[in-house]
Amino acid sequence: MSEILDLSGRVALVTGAGQGVGRQVALHMAAHGAAGVVVNDYFQERAEAVAAEVEKAGGKAIAVQADVTSFDAVKAMVAKAEAQFGKVDILVNNAGNAGANPDPDARKPFWETGPEAWNSFIGVNLYGVINCTAAVVPGLIERGAGRIITVISDAGRAGESGLEVYSGAKAGAAGFTRAIARTLGRYNVTANCVAIAATATPAIKARLEANPERTKKMLSNYVIRRPGEPADVANMVLFLASGASSWITGQTYPVNGGFSFAL
Repeated sequence: MSEILDLSGRVALVTGAGQGVGRQVALHMAAHGAAGVVVNDYFQERAEAVAAEVEKAGGKAIAVQADVTSFDAVKAMVAKAEAQFGKVDILVNNAGNAGANPDPDARKPFWETGPEAWNSFIGVNLYGVINCTAAVVPGLIERGAGRIITVISDAGRAGESGLEVYSGAKAGAAGFTRAIARTLGRYNVTANCVAIAATATPAIKARLEANPERTKKMLSNYVIRRPGEPADVANMVLFLASGASSWITGQTYPVNGGFSFAL
């Protein structure tokens, strides 16, 4: 019996993969037989470090620096991926938060800021998704198969006080994904989202451990009273990238410990 999560012969491009969730997604892809993993990050050294981890584990990877908010940079990244591996079958839009160089005012109440701060969120979380998707779609259509998986946030599903623009950008990415799913279904290309909540990436884990009382209060809002782990998210991304999900498209799957529920 064949392994249903096997990615043999397929090439994955993971944005924002130099750390945290993206890093684990890249490692998951390689561990399940991907023919190649394109590790993207805004910082070349982070991308190279994760690509080296993939290679050490027996996979094949290249590190490609690119700012996903730049369509020209994204097109160049995809061209490098295709030159190395011949194609891109799986796109994981993981790059997010406020980007690599967030505006210092990005965390202030949005009405006290302006477009420059707002674009810290909109650029990477919405335009980044659109740019990367546009760059890979022609190849997916030509080959008649593919997967597009976008990592959003429960902020985009339920809204998050203090993160209004971020919430809107993530909701926009989910809406874009639903629309592109309708467009590409006829070509055997699926598009889905994974909505995550508090996930213990190294940076978040340090903040959680620094204030145990605050963390305990936060986790009281979760049915499963622990923060997520990057592997929790990577497991769902792997499922959506694999043949196990071939009849699923246009959906948003919360991976959130029960922080919010979905019908």
